[in-house]
Amino acid sequence: MAENTNPPKIAKVAGPKVEGPRAEGKAVERKSAVAAKPAAGTPEGDRIAKVLSRAGVASRREAERMIELGEVSVNGKVITSPALNVTSKDKIVARGVVVGEPEQARLWLYYKPDGLVTSESDEKGRETVFDNLPAELPRVMSVGRLDLNSEGLLLLTNDGALKRRLELPSTGWLRKYRVRVNGNPLDPDLEPLRKGIVVEGERFQPMIVVIDRIQGANAWLTVGLREGKNREIRRAMAAINLTVNRLIRISYGPFRLNDLQPGEVEEVKGKVLRDQLGQGATVDDDAPKRTRAPRPASRTTTGKAEGASSGKRLKAGEGLKQLSDAWGEATKPRRFGTAAAKADAPADKPRSFGTAAKKAETAAPRAPKPPVKRASPTRGAPTGPKPAGGRPKRGA
Repeated sequence: MAENTNPPKIAKVAGPKVEGPRAEGKAVERKSAVAAKPAAGTPEGDRIAKVLSRAGVASRREAERMIELGEVSVNGKVITSPALNVTSKDKIVARGVVVGEPEQARLWLYYKPDGLVTSESDEKGRETVFDNLPAELPRVMSVGRLDLNSEGLLLLTNDGALKRRLELPSTGWLRKYRVRVNGNPLDPDLEPLRKGIVVEGERFQPMIVVIDRIQGANAWLTVGLREGKNREIRRAMAAINLTVNRLIRISYGPFRLNDLQPGEVEEVKGKVLRDQLGQGATVDDDAPKRTRAPRPASRTTTGKAEGASSGKRLKAGEGLKQLSDAWGEATKPRRFGTAAAKADAPADKPRSFGTAAKKAETAAPRAPKPPVKRASPTRGAPTGPKPAGGRPKRGA
């Protein structure tokens, strides 16, 4: 057998191709052109269910059911499959109503009363949350659910994408509840809930459980959790032999129930929505901004020198003289009222007050009266030296 003397073939390994500057520029340009070109056969626009959800018609699942029931038409043609992309040029009609452009995302806080079903319709004919909303509210969807016998905060939105975003577990928002249970549990009895409990083969995440107060045969607890499984709190409490007889949701992430009463609705302000969710422009962005009134001009001790604003040209030294006079006038001690009158009166003028002052101003000057001589203390007694022996005694 003849020996093969040919050198072995070396397999080429794919690597970066080094080319000249001109060739390299063309290669990058060709690559970017290919990347910018959409994939062949991919229709433009978004899925019809997503568009309906974004427009606030229904949730994405509900929109898919509407399509399967033949309640949606596109450009006059009824569709029965949600596998259709539409654009803003297409005319969409859902249940006889033309679907317009998606509205700006809005969010409402609603106090759900006890005894209402959180769904569009109920097969048992019970009242739903949407049957009791105010008439001025637009078409809205609920973020999550509350049980029939639960009450408290329920978020409502007109935007399907926002609804889905708030419902995702990745949001990680804490939901707090006030829970009244039948019984007087001690703190160690609640420890299984804090560590995470398995109920009927389903594992619940650790809960935050705090005993607020004991009220007779009942106890009020505050429970916090970050997931929303079906009847999670009631099932977890039943697993440790506690029966829930009232459950109120008081917060959902940064949104609080506050002073809302059962059945009341309050819209979240656009600024709060942007801060908490990073939403874009909202409905109330066009509201007039608050402006401050102009501040008054600051006053100085000297003010402006006379003639400074009139445009006159002062002679040399006049500006300094005016400034000195103004400073002297500003720092001169001032008197008001009686003190000023006393200061202006001459020092040698006698002062008079009351009626005497008025007579002194009106009466003419009189001549001075001669001095009056007073009589001696002993009337009729002879003048001369007093007798010796002092004053005579009485009766002598």
